[in-house]
Amino acid sequence: MKPISKDEDRLWEEHLYREEPDADFTLKLMQKLDEVSMESGEAEHPFEKKSKRTHWMRRTGIAAAAVVILAGGAWYAFDHTAEPAQPAVNAVDRLPLPNIPVPEALKYSYLADDYKRLKLHGLVVNPNLLIEDQGYKLKIEDVLVDRSQIVMRLQQTAPDGTRMSILYPEMGRIHVTDEKGREVATLARDTRISSGSLDKFVFQFDKDIPDQVFVRGELGHLKVGLFYNFVTESYEERDVKVDWSFKFSIDMTKAKSLAVENPMNNTYTTPEGLKLDMTQLVRTPNGTRLDLNVKLDDKLRGKVDENWASYMSIIYHLEIPETNEYRIFNGFRPGAREPKFRLHDQREVRNDGALKLSDTWDPSVVSLDAKNVRFVLDGYTIPVKEEKSVEIDLDKRRKDINFYTFVEFEQLGDKILFYDFEYEPMMESYDPPKIDVKEGYSLVLKGSGTFRNAFMGDRWVAVDLDGKEYPVEVIGYPDQPNNNGEYVEEDLQLKIRGFNEEKGTKFTLKRTVVDKEYRDVNWEVDLPSYSSLPWLK
Repeated sequence: MKPISKDEDRLWEEHLYREEPDADFTLKLMQKLDEVSMESGEAEHPFEKKSKRTHWMRRTGIAAAAVVILAGGAWYAFDHTAEPAQPAVNAVDRLPLPNIPVPEALKYSYLADDYKRLKLHGLVVNPNLLIEDQGYKLKIEDVLVDRSQIVMRLQQTAPDGTRMSILYPEMGRIHVTDEKGREVATLARDTRISSGSLDKFVFQFDKDIPDQVFVRGELGHLKVGLFYNFVTESYEERDVKVDWSFKFSIDMTKAKSLAVENPMNNTYTTPEGLKLDMTQLVRTPNGTRLDLNVKLDDKLRGKVDENWASYMSIIYHLEIPETNEYRIFNGFRPGAREPKFRLHDQREVRNDGALKLSDTWDPSVVSLDAKNVRFVLDGYTIPVKEEKSVEIDLDKRRKDINFYTFVEFEQLGDKILFYDFEYEPMMESYDPPKIDVKEGYSLVLKGSGTFRNAFMGDRWVAVDLDGKEYPVEVIGYPDQPNNNGEYVEEDLQLKIRGFNEEKGTKFTLKRTVVDKEYRDVNWEVDLPSYSSLPWLK
């Protein structure tokens, strides 16, 4: 068995637990922002409720959002000097999908359309893999293959026949290699599902792909759930060791022939010192993929948090003048469109290498036959080390009126007001990172906030009069933007874990890292076009 490296640990943790926003625009948001109508085909998939982990991860901050703004405030008119036009927002998957049956395992995994597109061209591989050990079954069928990615669903079943989703990073690895065992693909994400999915895996191929690849699984450790131990009076994980090792091969010759690859060499450095390199555009029957590398110069590197790559995101939109369309991609913001597949590979960052980003756009968002597509960078967010604090005295709250601001916090254009507080029982957290506070009550500050920054990488801490620090969980979700491009959260809560009435009424609230948004950018790239699409011949 191949030893598990720290890079793989981080990559799998990122795949399983990274926060992602909801998958698509809502009709209400589009009408609010653009005053245009949306055809019914634009939003194919309903939203999924956030998982428990996703809800918990909001402790890191509020996914505040700002409308993508061009220089001078002009909204996406292709003639930036003219009066902004209102381009049509319509479904662009013009070719009807074949009317073929979709396997049950893929119907409810946002993979039905992908299956139909690829099955039509013979790009669905069925390894017919079924493994059973101690009654626990692993089944892999209908692997989706193209030049950009392979997507496979792992069907996991308990001895009683119930479905499970129980694969975790420490259980083993799945590798996509050449015949000599060298990795040729990197774990990516399907953004159409909430964070924490444990049964669908996307592997993005590197630039050079052999004609035959091998998928090898080393799965042997299952965490099958929590149970209550009456002796220790605590919840514990139940582990099961199984042998779910597997290996199968995929012939890539057809997938490679049904693709258009365009190497790129477009580079831009922002005024703050963030360098973007566009390296490749790939078109396949299942989407269009853009590859970028991100690096920081020494000056900017000294300003940012050490985990900057985990939260860094770019804000951009696409213009398609031929059909008068635009598509907005706003990183981690709520209400923004997301690519179908996303790669966020940090493995080289620790050695001063580049952060590798890839976005794959679904044909229902960016049509495969679109020409003269223009990429426009509108900004980016990155966590910067920016500490600011405010002294809080709970005794200053007024009880004779419903709303009275007793705390005001402003930083980098963000403004937070608190007018109420309460104490609530604190439940033990089972989600990492573990903290040393296990029981008692938490102080919950209540108020509202107006934000111009992203908040996804923010860090907050509370410090009592004795110097003891308490972790802070931020709960809230911003509303639609106001006329100033600011997002407002009217029901904001900061939960200070473990700070109860016995700790006193005075403490310091600190924001030590801000996921700052930068808009001072000026970069437009006309993406490579094509002479023909091989799958249409």
